[in-house]
Amino acid sequence: QVQFVESGGGSVRPGESLRLSCAASGFTFSDFAMRWYLQAPGKEREWLATITRPGTSSAYADSVKGRVTISRENDKNMVYLQMENLKPEDTDVYYCNRFPPGQPWGQGTQVTVST
Repeated sequence: QVQFVESGGGSVRPGESLRLSCAASGFTFSDFAMRWYLQAPGKEREWLATITRPGTSSAYADSVKGRVTISRENDKNMVYLQMENLKPEDTDVYYCNRFPPGQPWGQGTQVTVST
């Protein structure tokens, strides 16, 4: 069964950093591009970042470009999101998934940025 387990979120102050992790299982990890998404309460899930299957290329939403870095370890079935200079508007629940998406989605990890 496909499974995604996100972790690493927390409560931080503006300007601080976080590293989110995602453990994937139930499929051949290296066969899929991986993505991070975010979702604010009452809003649609929004794409944030993508990394290719070998991890050699990535793409980012304009809202986070220059502040986040997506990476992966294919031998560990792990994908990461390093987030720098966090802002209050980054407060969301963050999810990972493969592309094309697998079901079910994970529980996500909450990031809260406030003073």
